[in-house]
Amino acid sequence: MHPVVDVIRAELGDVAVLTGEDVAARPVSRIIKSGCAAMAIVRPKSTQEVALVMRLCHEAGIAVVPRGGMTGLVGGSLVGPDEIALSLERMTRIEEVDLLTQTMTVEAGVPLQAIQDAAEAHDLLFPLDLGARGSATIGGNIATNAGGNKVLRYGMVRDMVLGLEAVLPDGEIVSSMFKILKNNTGIDLKQLFIGSEGTLGIVTRAVLRLQPAPRSRQTMLGAFRDFDAVTRTLAHMRAASGGNLSSYEVMWRDYYLLLTAPDRHAPPLDQAYPFYALIECEGADPAGDDAAFQSHLETAMERGWLADAVIARSEAERQQLWRIRDDVHYLLTLSPLFVFDISLPIAEMDSYVANLRVALEQRWTAPTLISYGHLGDGNLHLALSCGTVADKEAVERLVYEPLQAFRGSISAEHGIGVDKKKYLGITRTPAEIKLMRALKMAIDPAGRLNPGKIV
Repeated sequence: MHPVVDVIRAELGDVAVLTGEDVAARPVSRIIKSGCAAMAIVRPKSTQEVALVMRLCHEAGIAVVPRGGMTGLVGGSLVGPDEIALSLERMTRIEEVDLLTQTMTVEAGVPLQAIQDAAEAHDLLFPLDLGARGSATIGGNIATNAGGNKVLRYGMVRDMVLGLEAVLPDGEIVSSMFKILKNNTGIDLKQLFIGSEGTLGIVTRAVLRLQPAPRSRQTMLGAFRDFDAVTRTLAHMRAASGGNLSSYEVMWRDYYLLLTAPDRHAPPLDQAYPFYALIECEGADPAGDDAAFQSHLETAMERGWLADAVIARSEAERQQLWRIRDDVHYLLTLSPLFVFDISLPIAEMDSYVANLRVALEQRWTAPTLISYGHLGDGNLHLALSCGTVADKEAVERLVYEPLQAFRGSISAEHGIGVDKKKYLGITRTPAEIKLMRALKMAIDPAGRLNPGKIV
């Protein structure tokens, strides 16, 4: 083991440094629950301690890989035996909720759900929401520019961060902890770190933008006879809801069948339809919003778009409908399992999925293709099971290469990490990749912060 580990232990204390079996017991990834190969896991409890660790590792020539809640799916936190993993799991303070500016100041290790709960306790809303809310940390959400279920209305994480603090690879602290909405004083430095997957700096604190808590919420699951009806209803709900539409989650029949199989979730609608969508609006007028939502759905039915629907009449019913969308762990019943997170124009989605199905069937016997996603923002999730694990690259090429024709993205919200690195050129131009590499070289010339990720 490198002597720098003992130096860090002497500076931060025994509780801050894990080695040996304690490291091996930690997860490799979201899927592999143990076997972490890091030289050590270091757990600082403040920005200053993160800076000290980074400075010591920089001077010793040791690479550092940041770790959040380990909910990523692209190998963004993979760490080798000659590298130190840096976890912010002890940095979990919610420092302040400012009711006047509607902001929350947090440390990067706070779980997303704790932030949501803290906002709710003050009659406010932190609108980022995703299935891994109980495990994912805000630092990881920021590092990957997380999206989730409400991007349609509130945007991505970069739209929810007013300020942040980060530690550079050499240990220098960059603090841009602003609470203000308008700040045109040169380059917006926080955006360098949002979505950079811990390759340019380690986010340690953030100022989050909150929203007023909704006074009303209307949720329904709808069934559709074709994809055109799905998109027409989306356009109708956008126009008619007056900005209240917050979620429009589409599910192809294969996904609905998987989640409503025996001993899983009871199907609230007949399983014969080709498409389903979970639609949710949030507003400020409970009585008026309920009536308007009902009217919007009646219009969609009258026009022949919405074939059938069930509306949640209680919070318990709402949660049950959302579980059909969120309980993606049932995908783990597939083997082998290949998962993808892509973006493409909404108008291209149906034909893209149909063409992908044909391509899979031409190559493998009885392949499984399960499609679902955040239709309103063009984000499609795919789960495939075909061939063997050795066919991973062949499957990836079938999924990614068609995206280039209509400027789609190989990663909508999961990031690039290691897994998607070689396909970055499908979405990004050579000039864009060159600029990314120049930024990395300028900030981390030795390449020791989360090495080998993105570019």
